Amino acid sequence: MCGIIGYIGSKPVVPVLLDGLRRMEYRGYDSAGVAVVSPEGITLRRSAGKLVNLENAIETEPVDGLYGVGHTRWATHGRPTEENAHPHRDCTGRIVVVHNGIIENYFELKHELQAQGHEFKTETDTEIVAHLVEREMQQDGLEMAVRRALKLMRGMFALVLVSVEDPEKIVAVRNGPPIVVGFGDNEFFVASDIPAILTHTRDVVFLGDEEMAVITRSGVEFTDYNGRAVSKTTQRVMWDPIAAEKGGHKHFMLKEIYEQPTAARDTILGRVSLDRGRIFLEDLNIPEETFRTLDKVTIIACGTSWHAGLVGKYLIEALAQVPVEVDYGSEYRYRNPLVAKRELAVVITQSGETADTLAALREARRKGASSIAICNVVGSMATREADGTVYTHAGPEIGVASTKAFTSQLVALQLLALYMAQARGSLAPDAIRRHIAELLQIPQVLEQAIKASAATERVAEKFYNRTDFLFLGRGINYPIALEGALKLKEISYIHAEGYPAGEMKHGPIALIDERMPVVAIAPHDHVFEKMTGNVQEAKARGGSVIAITSDGDNRMAGILDANDDVILPMPETTPLLTPIVMTIPLQLLAYHIAVRRGCDVDQPRNLAKSVTVE
Repeated sequence: MCGIIGYIGSKPVVPVLLDGLRRMEYRGYDSAGVAVVSPEGITLRRSAGKLVNLENAIETEPVDGLYGVGHTRWATHGRPTEENAHPHRDCTGRIVVVHNGIIENYFELKHELQAQGHEFKTETDTEIVAHLVEREMQQDGLEMAVRRALKLMRGMFALVLVSVEDPEKIVAVRNGPPIVVGFGDNEFFVASDIPAILTHTRDVVFLGDEEMAVITRSGVEFTDYNGRAVSKTTQRVMWDPIAAEKGGHKHFMLKEIYEQPTAARDTILGRVSLDRGRIFLEDLNIPEETFRTLDKVTIIACGTSWHAGLVGKYLIEALAQVPVEVDYGSEYRYRNPLVAKRELAVVITQSGETADTLAALREARRKGASSIAICNVVGSMATREADGTVYTHAGPEIGVASTKAFTSQLVALQLLALYMAQARGSLAPDAIRRHIAELLQIPQVLEQAIKASAATERVAEKFYNRTDFLFLGRGINYPIALEGALKLKEISYIHAEGYPAGEMKHGPIALIDERMPVVAIAPHDHVFEKMTGNVQEAKARGGSVIAITSDGDNRMAGILDANDDVILPMPETTPLLTPIVMTIPLQLLAYHIAVRRGCDVDQPRNLAKSVTVE
């Protein structure tokens, strides 16, 4: 979603703002702008399109100031034009605001303000915030005016405001979308995401919902909407700033695909004891008795994380022997879900700020469920609101299409399933030890899987001009078929569908012809022969097959055509871990096809990295 950056300190303000916006480009946007404050007033520069357009505008008409704010916009209300780009001003031009989210009652507020003589210049809901604060500042300073304005607005939003009428001050507000405040050396930052400020500081505070930060050159005050002081703890972000750069790769997505062995290793690190056959999850904060008496687990997530949740269902039911339901965060709270007396809700979110998932978490907790967040961002909202957390240690993921965050979630789910089995006594220590030994091999197995990149690139050359793909999988690898199709759709704009292979004859087989490639995920497991039958059915209808199978077995080669079909062998692993391995070639296939088609791999159209509003 939209990117926000603000700075007050001794550095030249415009380079800090532009650098912060550049580091948030991965979030997705369609316009950008900055506002800087000087003794003469507030100066804006805004441009539609990519950040380079804004940089060119500033180079043509330089701007400087003492402090300021910047923004990359992903259009919700109003077209992606320069006029609608943030920051937005009040009637006087002496207050500006940048905004992430939606003001739900903006239309009625706009009519009220227009009746009072306020003139609007944009189609956005954001502009009403500046006018509301303008009206309220007739009484006193910026933060008090913002507090009164907040009581009039409905919706989910993050706001950052400055005013020349109350100089040397930045006011930041959170009610849904994330806001992080950074503490530097006699300088302060505010942003919607950590990478924006990571080159300047690693010391941050995350605002909670209905909290405000008032930032001046002398420090930061944290309060709630009513002005009551809020105690906040500074957290140290351990990400290396260089890890947010491409590191010699052509795209962030490719870099992050190659980082998956390290991400998997870091997610496992310190959490297993092979000698004792035990799992240690230090941030769960849930008594083992809770796991022993569970009647049900509900996994809640959106997008790629939902696919991880489907894999988690297989893992938890197989290892911990407890029923699991998987639900979309965007659907969960709108259907009045039934929550069992002894239920565990597991939410999966890379950012920890996904609006639908957070709303579902709150609904599950309200109805009495215990809760765990599987998350990549320390201190994010999901980790603060859930009873316990299983952190993935994937590091910053810049590409919009999730790669290493997804496989790290699969590793975390394996750890959680084993921990639950340990607590419930459904697996003996020797059995857990065997699973740990297999899991410890995953980083090396992933390193071998990534070596298929060159072969996958050749497959992309063969199929990149097709318009439709069908992805098939069975059992625990059916969700990986869904994920493979999603990756291809996201970054190459090719229509693709994932299906359980056994359902192919219930509809999708009608679509198969010589122009439709069928991607078959067929590791050597108990349903391998079933998958070969599905492949033969696809071949009989003229489809070309891309078979992703375990190395060292030629049975699939015996039924495929060397001229029309392709086999991508993957290193063999235990059946419950095959989803992690089989994901790699699907990511590489989507990546290489998108590159061949000339697509913007890291910032695909219409998509945002974190969906922080509904």
